[in-house]
Amino acid sequence: MNDILAEKLALLPELPGVYIMKDKDGKIIYVGKARILKNRVRQYFHENKNHSPKVRAMTEKITDFETIITDSEVEALILECNLIKKHRPRYNISLKDDKSYPYVKVTLAEKYPRIVITRRKVKDGSRYFGPYADAGALHQSLKILRRLFPLRTCRIMQKRPCLSYHIKRCLAPCVGLIDDGEYSAMVRDACSFLEGRTDAVEKNLSEQMQRAADDFAFEQAARFRDRLAAVKKFAEKQKITTETGDMDALAAAKSSFGAAVSVLIVRGGKMTGCERFMIEGGEDETEGAILTAFLREYYSQAAFTPKEILLSADIDEEDREVAAKWLTEKRGKTAEVFAPKRGTKKEIVKMAAENAQKFLADEESRAFKKDAATLGAVEELGRYLGLQNPPRRMECFDISHNQGQETVASMVVFENGAPKKADYRRFKIKSAEGKPDDFKSMREVTMRRYGKISAEDLPDLIVIDGGRGQLSSALSIIRGAGHKNVPVVGLAKQFELIFTEHSAEPVELPRRSAALYLIERIRDEAHRFAITYHRKLRGKRNLVSVLDNIEGIGEKRRAALLNHFGSVAKIKTATVSELAAAPGMSKNAAAAVYNFFAAKAGKIGIDGE
Repeated sequence: MNDILAEKLALLPELPGVYIMKDKDGKIIYVGKARILKNRVRQYFHENKNHSPKVRAMTEKITDFETIITDSEVEALILECNLIKKHRPRYNISLKDDKSYPYVKVTLAEKYPRIVITRRKVKDGSRYFGPYADAGALHQSLKILRRLFPLRTCRIMQKRPCLSYHIKRCLAPCVGLIDDGEYSAMVRDACSFLEGRTDAVEKNLSEQMQRAADDFAFEQAARFRDRLAAVKKFAEKQKITTETGDMDALAAAKSSFGAAVSVLIVRGGKMTGCERFMIEGGEDETEGAILTAFLREYYSQAAFTPKEILLSADIDEEDREVAAKWLTEKRGKTAEVFAPKRGTKKEIVKMAAENAQKFLADEESRAFKKDAATLGAVEELGRYLGLQNPPRRMECFDISHNQGQETVASMVVFENGAPKKADYRRFKIKSAEGKPDDFKSMREVTMRRYGKISAEDLPDLIVIDGGRGQLSSALSIIRGAGHKNVPVVGLAKQFELIFTEHSAEPVELPRRSAALYLIERIRDEAHRFAITYHRKLRGKRNLVSVLDNIEGIGEKRRAALLNHFGSVAKIKTATVSELAAAPGMSKNAAAAVYNFFAAKAGKIGIDGE
């Protein structure tokens, strides 16, 4: 321990607050809270056999720390959470990619509210539900919600009913085809539905259906009837518990792969959903430590806090009391945090634990398959090609043109079996413009790429999309530039045969092998990138070529017209006087442009001066 640390430890206050640990570079590596800073911080620097390997590794890196005193433990908890989100310290447990989790937003500040998905929670008068870990499942749920409650989806109020009205996905409040009272009731029901309170929704819909029928508004009553039937059908799928009220059941699971937490959501005695989250830095921690960190981070951004939060494991008593006090303040009513020991609540927690274990196993399996399709495929490809080292970085080239016009080349990069789009490059070929010559084009692009770079900047494998001819063209440049050792292969247009430099026989990769899928992916990506660029250039050329066909319109006047009007479509609809107002245009030139487009449209032209 250095002198600065010893001096700071001696001056620690006996007050609540937050402590911030830093390494030799001044980088924050851990943030924690404490009821009494003096006692908590000193524990890290005492010899303690009970310290976990993670804590021992962290304390070895601490060269300085700071403390922030707060008025209460709850304030310390909130500050700790904000600092962890801001700095993402290495040794703190936290949600993976927590900023990316989506919410459902009901735009209550608008006259006719909408239901949208957002990733930003702001104080704008809207109601938020979430966060949700599975964005795909959320989008599917939103489709169901919009069928049950056809609220408007357009950002700008329309002047006439749009397609959504005609396919019965909106009741057209923009043109008054639904009264404000019915629309407001539908918004309230949608919010109740999002809360999981389907019983309240069913009751409201039944009452509205009866009132509409009593008023002989049978078409309106039929809408309520259909909506009620759909809500009842959805509610039947929800599992009923013997417990009433609102609660969340939190369970953690961990393995050598990582850690995960599942949140089983119970509203009004019904299980309405289950959210699952991967956790960073939790694989070496206790289940209680994972749940403590998750509680802090999840409920700091959750749109709703239930009365009871059930845990799969006991957490530190001090942490539990502070969390309960904080959540009570956040909720405005009493909130309890505890690990049930028996009964139905224990069974609910057990179900949450089973979900966490399955989610973690599925994520591990998915990661294994992804690794097999990337790093595994890279190593497999290296073995099939007889390379000394796996081709961690591969650069692939493709040529695209239309009978020699707008010839372009693409270079795509794969690192560790995955695209690295930041390193993609595209080339406008000059040497072969006007005539189709893939060999000359390949020589030009490889010269521009490899003619002046050092050996350290070379990839592990260069892939040429083409047969022996394109491969020979590329090799003549690459070897001529002094790059004797970098492997270069050619990929045939058909059958994915790979031509190598020193063998007359091509390499044929086994069907359904990871190496074959990888080489197909990089070839297809190079082709896509090249043809996209070619189409862009061809589109620009075709756009300009229309004006090139008009007598008296040269390069300068063409550019002036496009700059003045912005597009050919606006030039087509301009009058002679408007055309003549463009820089460099005369009355005769304007008349020539007008007559050209008038003839194409079958209109009568005019005479120039």
